Amino acid sequence: MKVLEKIKRFSEQRRAMRELSALDDHVLRDLGISRSHIPFAVKGARGN
Repeated sequence: MKVLEKIKRFSEQRRAMRELSALDDHVLRDLGISRSHIPFAVKGARGN
């Protein structure tokens, strides 16, 4: 993977984690995830 692609993916993941973290627990529950599962939901099983 190219360096710029990695940087872009990292930036997108960081933004998604920030946006999900800003939601309240009720909304997260409606989405089917808990606060502790946000990193897994964003990065996936392999942590990519």
